[in-house]
Amino acid sequence: MKKIGFLSFGHWSPSPYSKVRSASDSLLQSIELAVAAEELGADGAFFRVHHFARQLASPFPLLAAIGARTSRIEIGTAVIDMRYENPFYMVEDAGAADLIAGGRLQLGISRGSPEQVIDGWRYFGYAPAEGETDADMARRHTEVFLKLLEGEGFAQPNPRPMFPNPPGLLRLEPHSEGLRKRIWWGSGSNATAKWAAELGMHLMSSTLKNDESGKPFHVQQAEQIAVYREAWKDAGHEGEPRVSVSRSIFPIVNDTDRAYFGHERRSTDQIGFIDENTRAIFGRTYAAEPDVLVKELAADEAIAAADTLLLTVPNQLGVEYNAHVISSVLKYVAPELGWR
Repeated sequence: MKKIGFLSFGHWSPSPYSKVRSASDSLLQSIELAVAAEELGADGAFFRVHHFARQLASPFPLLAAIGARTSRIEIGTAVIDMRYENPFYMVEDAGAADLIAGGRLQLGISRGSPEQVIDGWRYFGYAPAEGETDADMARRHTEVFLKLLEGEGFAQPNPRPMFPNPPGLLRLEPHSEGLRKRIWWGSGSNATAKWAAELGMHLMSSTLKNDESGKPFHVQQAEQIAVYREAWKDAGHEGEPRVSVSRSIFPIVNDTDRAYFGHERRSTDQIGFIDENTRAIFGRTYAAEPDVLVKELAADEAIAAADTLLLTVPNQLGVEYNAHVISSVLKYVAPELGWR
C-alpha cells in the first residue's frame, strides 16, 4: 500500500495553448485540483515553491485555502526553499495553515535549487554568515524552524502587556501541536538524506539527484533511501520515517493521452549539471499503456522502497485533464502493483 498524491509546480503562461493564463488561474485551479484529487481517492496535494517565476511562490495562503475546501487529503509542499525563509514568520504561517486544515499539513523544505535570478535570497534580505555557503544558510534556517515548531517558550514577556500572558516565556502563536513531526527534507544527495534523518525529518526524493555513482536513477535513489533509513535508526528516533519519491507517470488510455505523451514512451534517464560543479541525474518519464506501465514501474527500486508516491502533473493542461491522469493511475496502475 502506498499513499499517492500529486505534485504541481503551478506554472502559468499567456500562451494560447495554456489553460493556466495567470497567477489567479494557477492558484484557483490548484485548489480545484486538490478538491478533485480528494474526490478521486488520492491521498495528497503537494506544491513546489519558486521565486521570481511564473509559478507558485507563497504557499501558505494556498495550503490554508485547500485545507478549508477539503477534509481528508494531506496538503503539503515539495519543497520550500529555506534560503528565502524567515523561520519565525514561517512558523506562524505554517501553524495557522495547519490548524485550518485540521493537522493535515506535510511540509517539504530544502536548501533549494538554482532559481530564476542570481542569489535571489539576497533580495529577501538574507545573506550567508561569514564562512557559510547559501546551502549552509538554508540548513541553519531549517534548524531554527524545527526548534521553534517544538513550541517551547523563549521570549521574555512584557511586564505591562496589552493583553494577559500565560506564565513563563512566550512562544510563537498559533502553535499547531504535532506539526514538527510532519516536516520533510527534500534531499538531492546521500549526505543530506543522512542529515535529514539525524534531525528527525521525513525524506522527499525528487525526480533528480546528484549523480553519485553513475548507476540508473532509480537505483541511486533507492540507495539514498537505504542510507536515510539506516541513519534514522542510528539516531534512535521513535517510529518509522516516511519517504516520498516523485515521478512523471502517464497511463495512455485514450487519444488525448497519446497525443500529449505518446512521444515519451522511449524516455530515459538524463544527465546534466544544475550548477558549475554538480552533475545530476534526472529520472525518466513513464508513459505507456497501463499493462506496460505496470511492468516498468514494478522494476523501479526507489518506488518500491518509498511509502508515498507524488505524481508530477502538467498543470497547464488544466484541472480536468490532470484529474484524468490521477484517476488513470489510481484505476489502472495502482491496483495492479498492490498500491491500492
